[in-house]
Amino acid sequence: ADVFQSHEEDDRKVRRREKNRVAAQRSRKKQTQKADKLHEEYESLEQENTSLKREIGKLTDEMKHLSEVLKDHEKICPLLHCTMNFMTIPRPDALASCLPR
Repeated sequence: ADVFQSHEEDDRKVRRREKNRVAAQRSRKKQTQKADKLHEEYESLEQENTSLKREIGKLTDEMKHLSEVLKDHEKICPLLHCTMNFMTIPRPDALASCLPR
């Protein structure tokens, strides 16, 4: 009877060990998949970041260019000066003074 019992215990141990091995394997696979997914997300965010930085650079250049164009235009535009005066000191003759007579 003793031999039979120890044989049964051995069987149970083997089964438990196998179960644990399969569980550990499944767990490792899950972890690897999770890590892969995170890495993919990271790569995708890096690409997006790079493209946004590029876009910001282009927009900054465009803004500089437009600011210069505006500055140059302000120098030669009498109407703009009048409109600005009109907004800061609202008086009826301000706008009239800059319209061609």
